[in-house]
Amino acid sequence: MSGAAKDGDEATAKSKASSVLDPANFPQTKSSDSIYISLIYDPIDSQSCLRFTRSPTAGANVLFLGTTRNNFDSRPVSRLSYSAYPSLALKSLFTIAEDVQKKHGLEKIAIVHRLGEVKIEEESIAVAVSSGHRASGWLGAEEILERVKARAEIWKREWFADTGEVEEGVWRANKDRDGQGNIISKS
Repeated sequence: MSGAAKDGDEATAKSKASSVLDPANFPQTKSSDSIYISLIYDPIDSQSCLRFTRSPTAGANVLFLGTTRNNFDSRPVSRLSYSAYPSLALKSLFTIAEDVQKKHGLEKIAIVHRLGEVKIEEESIAVAVSSGHRASGWLGAEEILERVKARAEIWKREWFADTGEVEEGVWRANKDRDGQGNIISKS
């Protein structure tokens, strides 16, 4: 392949990739009567998540909001940015929701994840579930969150304020942490 043809192919691939993540093409959703999945660039509307999961037979509605904090490993964080492979991420999120819904007997589930820049104190993910009783709601919501962190095709980039805003930021893998922020080792 000639250099010009290769450059043209790379430019086409970059253009296609940028159009896939173009905020004008969002929100992107996948849903059923009991599951709502969405990837968005705008701030999360947590009340719409709760409106979706509300049910006359549900005694519990659980809402988790993952919020950008201003530190990581004792370093000051200035912002986060999320990127995704949207079609695959929607499919993975929906599969996670279906599996957890069956396992815990949840009535309805909403998972909404932000893409793009998410500033300090803003939400990057909302997980809302409804269930007959609180125990299955708590367990189901937590399992959804952990499975999303481990499996969804969504990537986080972190910018630290103590590095003079490195242009590329740092790609960060999700790791399980305890209530004090310490990494939990899984044996």
